[in-house]
Order: sequence, then structure tokens, then C-alpha cells
Amino acid sequence: MEARAITDSVRISPRKVRLVVDAIRGKNVNAALRVVSLCNKKAARPIRKTLESAIANAENNYDVDVDQLWVVGVYVDMRRSLRRLKPRAMGRADIIRRPMSRITVIVGDERSE
Repeated sequence: MEARAITDSVRISPRKVRLVVDAIRGKNVNAALRVVSLCNKKAARPIRKTLESAIANAENNYDVDVDQLWVVGVYVDMRRSLRRLKPRAMGRADIIRRPMSRITVIVGDERSE
């Protein structure tokens, strides 16, 4: 049994989100929640919300004990970047890319090895 939750279009670079995601991969959900709640990164809040949503999905849809859940998989994908123009000298312009992320958390009752 696996339950998943997806948060789309988070306005944080995927590279920065992966720093926090790598810390919770393969852990018990209680330990993962502790790690994310104590993490001092901007990406920790949307990851925590996505993890709590995946836990709620498993509890409501599959009637699973929360203490038996593990973070089976968690990954971050790049979404389309917002593009902004920044004026430069002599009438030119530079493109500033503002990357976005999609966070996917999968929880299950068996630890993946």
C-alpha cells in the first residue's frame, strides 16, 4: 500500500528543495516530520505540508496506522520557470529565470531498501 501527495508550482528552486528532501528519504514518518520541522530552510514548510497530506491520505484512504508508515519515495521535479526581464545598459535586457518545483511524497507501510 502506498499513498502519495503532490504539491505543484512551489516557488523555490528544485536544487534548494532537494537539500531538505534528501534528509527525509527512507525514514519513518514521525522521524521525517521531526527533521523537517527542525530544518531551517525555506523549503521545509511546503515539504512538511506535503508529507502531512500524504500521511492523511494513507490514514483516510487505506486505514493504516500512522506509526507504521515510512517515507518510501520523495522527489522534486522542475516546473516551468517564470521569466522576467531585467533592463541593462544601452537598451539591452537580461532574462532572469525564477524556477519552480513540484514536490511528490510517497508513504507506505513497508520500508524500501
